[in-house]
Amino acid sequence: MQRYLKAIAAAVAAGAASLVTALNDGTVTGQEGVTAALAVLAALGITWAVPNKPAPPTSI
Repeated sequence: MQRYLKAIAAAVAAGAASLVTALNDGTVTGQEGVTAALAVLAALGITWAVPNKPAPPTSI
């Protein structure tokens, strides 16, 4: 489940960053909307594809 949460958080951050930049002039054009959508999809794909760091071994 953590793998999905990490990807969702990355997608939200990428989309938000893209939309904040797009809203600088008060409107979002079609091209800016497509850019935001692509940023979300790229963040989802890249973050989901990269495995989490394995947990260190525990000592007894």
